[in-house]
Amino acid sequence: MPMNYSASFHTSTRDEPSCIVALHGSLGSGRQWAPLIAALGHRHRVLAPDISGYGAGTLAVHAPATLASEVEFLGSQLASLPGAVHLVGHSYGGAIAFRIATASRFATRVRSLTLIEPILPDILIEEAQDRHLYEQFATLANRICKTLWGGDTTAALDHFLTFWNGRQASAGLSPQARLRLERCADKLAFDFTAAFAEAGVREAARRFIAPALLFSGGRSPLVTQRMAARLASTIANAREIHVPSAGHMLAVTHAAELIPDIADHIADADERAARAAKAPACAPQFALSS
Repeated sequence: MPMNYSASFHTSTRDEPSCIVALHGSLGSGRQWAPLIAALGHRHRVLAPDISGYGAGTLAVHAPATLASEVEFLGSQLASLPGAVHLVGHSYGGAIAFRIATASRFATRVRSLTLIEPILPDILIEEAQDRHLYEQFATLANRICKTLWGGDTTAALDHFLTFWNGRQASAGLSPQARLRLERCADKLAFDFTAAFAEAGVREAARRFIAPALLFSGGRSPLVTQRMAARLASTIANAREIHVPSAGHMLAVTHAAELIPDIADHIADADERAARAAKAPACAPQFALSS
């Protein structure tokens, strides 16, 4: 069961800038956050690492596959950051960000959380009307994993890309892009295993008190739209922004629309923390918004 590290909202009495950690999804790399870095890098230190199995982490696939082990893979980079941290995560990277914020040694440093269609299937289990979505998603994951384990990387990659982005996504890949994705496609099995193994998501979300912002796309698979909506309704200080024209890759395709909202969210959290740091010691450090 996730540990409750998120009992307080990170404040600081020192004049130190907060940092941003942005985590990409499966088959991606930290390079997807270039627009975010360009927009916010002048005010914050922005860390956009490659998660295990992708980009610079290609040779670092580890087992067993858990979100906790993904966090530990990033541990030295996270530990090097000073002060408070704003987490931004997309898809599988959103699941890792949620784990950092709710059940890791870094949780007490998290000042805000932004999740863009995070992959946390456990949030769907408690509601009867959501279980069919959970089961459909589990069927897809099993199909992709079995295809990978059977050695057919091309077919597994096609199943994955078609589910998230439609049939045109796979057909439109250049030979060079397909080769690059096939080289790291085996990591997809680890990612699905870790996402489905993460239990206690609803309870962890209920305990989380820092400001949270969730994004979903109207053209995304219903399962990811529902995960974002359930998390937004469970986290006490959360709001959701729905982008009707966007699909699951909205962190990339709609970056220009998302970044101003992310920037405002981070600035607001920093302002709240500054006010809390100046408040009398007997005053509450954090007040939920109405």
